[in-house]
Amino acid sequence: MKSPFPSASLSLFLLAVCAGNGVLTSRALGADDASKQHAAAHEGMGLKRELIEGITPADFLRLSDKPKTVRITLVATYSSNNYGMNFNGFSYGKAVYRIPTGWNVEVAFINPSPVPHSAVVVERDQIKKLQVGEPAFKGGATPSATVGISSNKASFQFTADEPGDYALACGFPSHALAGHWITLEVSANVAAPTLQLGDAAPVQASAAK
Repeated sequence: MKSPFPSASLSLFLLAVCAGNGVLTSRALGADDASKQHAAAHEGMGLKRELIEGITPADFLRLSDKPKTVRITLVATYSSNNYGMNFNGFSYGKAVYRIPTGWNVEVAFINPSPVPHSAVVVERDQIKKLQVGEPAFKGGATPSATVGISSNKASFQFTADEPGDYALACGFPSHALAGHWITLEVSANVAAPTLQLGDAAPVQASAAK
């Protein structure tokens, strides 16, 4: 039977929050329409901005007081970039975390939006799928990543024990496909964690606090 949906390059599956009752429904939308509906949901219901008050780019990557441990603060909907589907203001892989192989990573995930989001470390090719797969590292995801959280915080930690190209992606269905992901590289060739935001030069992790 012929699929009722357009080709994958023109459409994606969006689980959208229905206005007024919070019920999740499924619909087939063009990618641009899906992003605009997502933006409208954010604008219509508002962000819980107190959750991210005082957070600056210096907090996005910090050393821990524990050896070979780094802390990542990951904010969904930090800005209006990509209609709100971003981490720390970046989408489509345009922020790059580089972590030395064998380091421990502690992630503080914050979603100030009423639209559900999550975070999961996946192999880079997973971002092309409607639904990303299981975490690439043990413990590498927020709880119930396919459901997400809204207007709340979560945390997780993992050991980057396998070099390779990964993504920190939103695990909510269709969000990674719509650009809600940034880059994570695990490498034996780097001595210290760094973060590159867009076209800026990479910077080392901020001091622990």
